[in-house]
Amino acid sequence: MVVGNGLEYYDFVTYAFFAAQIGRTFFPSNVPGTSLLASLATFGVGFLTRPLGALVIGRFGDRAGRKPAMLLSFLLIGLGVVGLPLIPSYASIGVLAPVLAIAFRLLQGFALGGEVGPSTAFLMEAAPPLRRGLYISLQATSADFAVCIAGLVGVGLASVLDASALDAWGWRVALLLGAAIIPVGFVLRRTLDETLHTPTQAREEPASPRGYERIVALGLILLGAATTTNYLLEYMTTYASATLGMSAKIAFGATAVIGLSGLICDSLGGWLSDRWGRKPIMIIPWLFLAIAVFPSFWLLERLRTGAALYTACAVLGSLSTLSSATIIVAITESLPRRVRSAGIAITYALAISVFGGSTQFFVAWLIRATGNPLAPAWYMFCGVIIGLITLSQLPETAPVKTVSAGAAGPRVRIAADAER
Repeated sequence: MVVGNGLEYYDFVTYAFFAAQIGRTFFPSNVPGTSLLASLATFGVGFLTRPLGALVIGRFGDRAGRKPAMLLSFLLIGLGVVGLPLIPSYASIGVLAPVLAIAFRLLQGFALGGEVGPSTAFLMEAAPPLRRGLYISLQATSADFAVCIAGLVGVGLASVLDASALDAWGWRVALLLGAAIIPVGFVLRRTLDETLHTPTQAREEPASPRGYERIVALGLILLGAATTTNYLLEYMTTYASATLGMSAKIAFGATAVIGLSGLICDSLGGWLSDRWGRKPIMIIPWLFLAIAVFPSFWLLERLRTGAALYTACAVLGSLSTLSSATIIVAITESLPRRVRSAGIAITYALAISVFGGSTQFFVAWLIRATGNPLAPAWYMFCGVIIGLITLSQLPETAPVKTVSAGAAGPRVRIAADAER
């Protein structure tokens, strides 16, 4: 079920930390830093079509069903994943190379924009009420598993290939490795049971979806804050090599550490939110993240060692993902079934398009313009503070309403409307 999300994130993250090599392949320039900025801008182009994909495929998921929408998005994901690494270089076909690169990024953005809504709605509707947090967090877990694998692939390639080989074909191998999962994922999705149409659907919610504007607005801000943090963390590989001057082998390890931290903390956060509620698990980790961000970047900039890089990535990545995975859970639970796929897809896509597509480019530009290697810390800190303020306004959505200790152990009362 979560294979498509993981595959697309593998591709997006692999592109992010091979941005320098991809830039030199498709956007050669004699001006230092220009190829990297052009490559990061192309990375950001993929976010422009996410809202369109969310609208088209998300609404398709609310009308035709979650399963056909997920099959469509996965097919488009597969085309994008295979197409980009097969494009010849600028030296071979000239300006057609960057044009094709941009076209495939637009297709990938459209596909991922439509992937999130139907798949997240499916996970919620298939989950037992007391396990929604854990089930929905599998989306984020699959993404971080992909980040971890992508980091390990990067480390492996950087260990056995020199810089010229990485530029020539190493990054292509890394991207094409993700395509191996496409046939398996497509077959698995075809075996799923539809969750949209159930006997209770007609009576479970109001006739009109109006009244959810406030949830959508809060969701946009929260997902924007989470996206700023997450995509800045995924930039750490490029930051370590391009800004701090660390070797590619050490820098690629940062992505693996971030992915491993998320792999553990995403599901942990979902499980904890099932037991204690969504808001505590969203607020407390981000409070610690706000405290930890400046010391982490300061030590990294001063020491510039692999140990400092991996420690900073582990601390910041764990605190970030404990909270951000639960945000998706809370927003999804707040939306009625008949608009759930499109609602979460559009909210997510708009937030990702605005903040995900601009974060890495803006941070790279900010470092270059100010000459301050601590610029990412300020960017992350501001996003976290905005997120914390917004979290205070978000209602609690966990089915668990009371947990009281007694002689027989904790007593859990489930709301009558646990399945919205």
